[in-house]
Order: sequence, then C-alpha cells, then structure tokens
Amino acid sequence: MNFDEIKKVIADAAREAGIEQYDVYYSTGSSTDVETLNDEISNFSSSVSGGLCFRCLVDGKMGLASTELITESEMRKIVAAAADNARATEKLAEGGFYHGGGTYGKKNAPEYKPLSAAELKKLALEIKDKIYAKGDTIAPGTQTGTSTGSSTVRIFNSFGVDLENTNGLSEAYAIPVVKIGDEAEHDWDVQEINDKFDMQKLVDTAYEKTASRIGAGYVTTGKYNIIINPETMRGLLSTFVSAFTGKSAQMGLSLLKGKEGEKIASDVVTITDDPMRPGVSIQATFDAEGVPTYKKNVIENGVLKTLLYNMDTAKKQGIESTGNASKGGYSGAVGTSPFAFCLEAGKYTEDELFALAGDGILITELNGMHAGANPTTGDFSLGSAGFLIENGIKTKAVKEFTVAGNFYTLLKSVVALSDKVDVGISGGATTFGSPYVFVGQMSIAGKQ
Repeated sequence: MNFDEIKKVIADAAREAGIEQYDVYYSTGSSTDVETLNDEISNFSSSVSGGLCFRCLVDGKMGLASTELITESEMRKIVAAAADNARATEKLAEGGFYHGGGTYGKKNAPEYKPLSAAELKKLALEIKDKIYAKGDTIAPGTQTGTSTGSSTVRIFNSFGVDLENTNGLSEAYAIPVVKIGDEAEHDWDVQEINDKFDMQKLVDTAYEKTASRIGAGYVTTGKYNIIINPETMRGLLSTFVSAFTGKSAQMGLSLLKGKEGEKIASDVVTITDDPMRPGVSIQATFDAEGVPTYKKNVIENGVLKTLLYNMDTAKKQGIESTGNASKGGYSGAVGTSPFAFCLEAGKYTEDELFALAGDGILITELNGMHAGANPTTGDFSLGSAGFLIENGIKTKAVKEFTVAGNFYTLLKSVVALSDKVDVGISGGATTFGSPYVFVGQMSIAGKQ
C-alpha cells in the first residue's frame, strides 16, 4: 500500500468506529554497513525496517497500536486495537493532537548521496590500507567501517496535518590498534562521507589519537584546572540531556524543576536546540506529533530560558509545546528530546584557552557515564584519561585517574569556551555539539 491508500483506509476505519481524533506516525528506513577486521571484510549487512503507529482519543483517554504489516486488514485491526487500549486505560490524556496552523521552517541540510554496497566496501578497504601504510606499529585488531542509511517519517492526523520528512547520511570510521614496544592502545575517529570527506585526515587523526596514548603517565590526587575537549563534553551533554525535559522535571527527576527564568550556569554558557542547525545532516521541520520545530535557547548567558516539552507535558505546564516530541521507534510512546543540542562557542581560540588554563589537565576521555553518572542529581565520578597542560601547552598523556563532580556545578564553573563548536555525527534523535570547555578547578583522584 502507498501512503495515500493507508490514509484512506485508516480514515474510513476511524470514522466507522466513531473515532474523531487520531494521528498516524509512519516510518521507513534502510541501511547498509561494511566492517573490516585486520586486513579483510569481516561483516557486511543490509537492513530495511519500518512500521506504523495509530493513536486515538476515546472518552478522553489515549490508546495506541502499531504494526509492521502494511495491509488494509491490518490497518483496520490496529484502529480497533488502539480504541480498545484507550478504553482499558484509566488515565485521561493531557495533550491530545496537534490542530495545525503553525509555520514550518525550511531544512538546509547537505544533500544526502547514498552509497552503493560496492562503494562502501571499496572505501572501507581503502581506509584499512591507509592505516596499515602507517607501518609496523599497526597491530592485529585494527578495524575500519563504512555505512549509509536513510529514513522517512510521515505523519497525518484527523485535523488535516499531513507531513513528510526524509533524512540520510553516510559515514566512515577507523579504529587502529597501535603497538609500540610492549604497550598497545586503540582509539578511533569518524567522519561523515560528504563533499568534505577527507580519508587521509580520518586515518591520520585516528592514528595520532591512538599513538598519543602510548606511554601515558599518571597524575597525583588534587585539584586541577580542567579543559574538556568537545567530544568528551558532547558525551556529558548526552548523559545529562534528560534533565532538560519537562517530563523529567514533572516527575521529580531533574533539579531544573521550577528553575525556568533563573540563573543556573556561568554567564558564558548558552545552550541551544536548533532542529535546522547548518551543517547538521539530520534535520526536522516537525516533531513526532507534527508540531513545527524551531531554534530555541535552552540556556542563555547562564539563564535557563526553557525546558523541552511535547504536547502532553506542555499542557500539564500550561504552555505550548516547544516542538520536541520524539519517538524511539514507530511503535514507541511519545517522549521528549532535543534535535541539535549544542553548547555554543565562546571568544577564545584553542591556543588562547589553553594559555588561560596555564597548568592543568585536558580531559579527552570519560568512561562509564551510564554507570558513574546520575542524571537526576547531576553527580558523576568517572574514570578518565587525557593530557597534562603545562604552561598553556598540551604535553604528555595521562591515564587512570578519576574526575568527580556535579554537572550542574560544572555549568556554573565554566570559565571560558573556545570559539568553534565541534558538532558530532547524528547517531539517533539528537546531535550534540560543544567547543573546548575550561571549567576551572576540579577534584582529581590519581596516584597518592
């Protein structure tokens, strides 16, 4: 069935069932992945996925049902099943469905150019060859990979909202294992495959990151000036992003509850959510409920301007949705998440920021964020690695120390930011971005 046929069957089935308010979320996707291990292709996979979710209001209660089988009889079944689920629910719905009337923005993402399986295989092997060209320090276990994929979301509802969005990207990664003497290390780098793709830079960066870990020393316990690199700060933002949702606040799972309009961070901290951020490949002009998306300052110069809401949590708050409804998959319940969640840049070059720090530690790795960090309280205690900063210069690698602190306190302690935001590759509902972050003194547990 094509989508027009799906809409007609569902509309007819809903009318026959006396259902006046409903929406449909339909998603399809495909991906192809190639991996190498050592000097050969180790994995090749291709997948196609998709399905449909029907939600409806019956007697003021929300019910939903989903399916991967797209046939007329199945469409009628899920309409009936969703209505039955609504009747069995005790809780009255808060949000309902988007009535339309809003203004949708325009995407400015780079054009997605899918790659064939043969092209992916060729690229993965070429990356592998360039890594092994680095010489005898490349050890067994070295991996490379390439992938391409796209997804399409269609939403329509009983109020006439009818929307479509397609995204796609291709990427390549390298994970070299470098052995020098008796010591072996591994690290990685990833790049989006587009007009700016630089294979040699990918290989060089992955190798240099790995080789720099060889011979890492230790630091003694104490307080140090800390700079967090963009990749690591993106990981922290990802770990604590749920604290910025209205749902977490309303459930008592965020210390930001009731803090909108209050100062919660340093003056230099501005965090935005921009669904059409230039340079980001995964963009959306509407959210999972069909509400128009827009750029917003979540934190502006240290002040919490807004949490993120879908229609349900917004109604509980007595405000309009911020256009941040999300679904983890077509069959999932509607949640909340940002699109491109970025700590914005400051005024210092990278060199100037290091000079400002003087002596300290550059953190390039935080391990165990899911186990060692609590998004509710903001507390974290994480195994770390990085580099010493001596007289404003990054010097030797250091490892096996623990950094402990609190995310909310960290936001208040930011001294300065570098002047360029490094945005990661979209790996799900949210893309994260950050500059280098100088957070002043933090407690480090190292060697006694």
